[in-house]
Amino acid sequence: MRRNELPTPCYVIQEEQLRQNLEILKGVMDRTGCKILLAQKAFSMYEVYPLIAQYLSGTTASGLYEARLGAEEMGIPFGKETHIFSPAYKEEEFDEILTYCDHIVFNSFEQLERFGKRAAEAGKSVGLRINPQYSTQEGHEIYDPCATGSRLGVTIEKFRPELLEYVDGLHFHTLCEQDAQPLHDTLKEVERQFGEWLPKMKWLNFGGGHHITREGYDIALLERRICDMKEKYDLEIFLEPGEAVALNAGVLLTKVEEIVENSIQIAILDTSAACHMPDVLEMPYRPPLQDGYEAEEKAYTYRLAGPTCLAGDVIGDYSFAEPLKRGDILTFEDMAIYTMVKNNTFNGMRLPAIVLEDKDGECWVVRQFGYEDFKMRL
Repeated sequence: MRRNELPTPCYVIQEEQLRQNLEILKGVMDRTGCKILLAQKAFSMYEVYPLIAQYLSGTTASGLYEARLGAEEMGIPFGKETHIFSPAYKEEEFDEILTYCDHIVFNSFEQLERFGKRAAEAGKSVGLRINPQYSTQEGHEIYDPCATGSRLGVTIEKFRPELLEYVDGLHFHTLCEQDAQPLHDTLKEVERQFGEWLPKMKWLNFGGGHHITREGYDIALLERRICDMKEKYDLEIFLEPGEAVALNAGVLLTKVEEIVENSIQIAILDTSAACHMPDVLEMPYRPPLQDGYEAEEKAYTYRLAGPTCLAGDVIGDYSFAEPLKRGDILTFEDMAIYTMVKNNTFNGMRLPAIVLEDKDGECWVVRQFGYEDFKMRL
């Protein structure tokens, strides 16, 4: 099919853009010897895991189900690594986690004392997440692992080197959609606070939030810092970006169902901010829209809103060169990440179909959803 034949709403993942992102990431790996993992929390479309496996070293997970998905769809069939980090592991799930994961990262010394020996004896590489308490972002505390009172990682005040017997590596994650300079600054803090234990480690994980595939990202600085840490401490270096893998590699197609007026023209779409692109409300942020402009920039301004009963189910105000009409198809950009993995069926909303598009514009519907997908969760 072509795009104009697809059901709406639907996520369309662009295979060629995904491949271009992967080429960039593979270049970093080849030039530095580091390993880059797909952080599945941002993008878990396992239909393209065979493609991703051609470029990256494996997957990283935040819990049992992500770990199982990564292992079953990439780790086992393609011989790739499966890593996991969780703030707290469940006793009844840990044996299963051991069957899927190669690297297991613990969030605290309490968790390390409970599960570390079992993991080591099972032949797993054991890691500990540290928190350098060095915030590098402003305005989005919900995404700041180093915010005051963060539950993520061990601070230097709580560090217990006498319990490092089973620990092979340290892990930190401080970034969110950021360039290499904040990583450079963070590494200074990591070395200042935890540097005396780095020579005793086998690996260091830089976490995620690296916008490596974004235009203008300072790849040269990233590569210097990878090589610096690798050579100075004789460490294997891991990175686990999520967004960078699928950045700008997907769109969300939606149809204008109705236009109403209440002080402003309002276009009601068949997609929902609350259900299908929740980061729009959570961040919040304004998603890019093809042929859409800032309010009042063009002749016709509309508030784009969802069909749910939530009063705040609003995507944003956009202007257009021509008036919208019922049946028009709109294309929201950069919708591969944090959409499929976070969407929901609130209000009985149907989940968008998932579509793969090749470089020639041919589309395949990977999955469609219906009533049973809503009912089975209740």
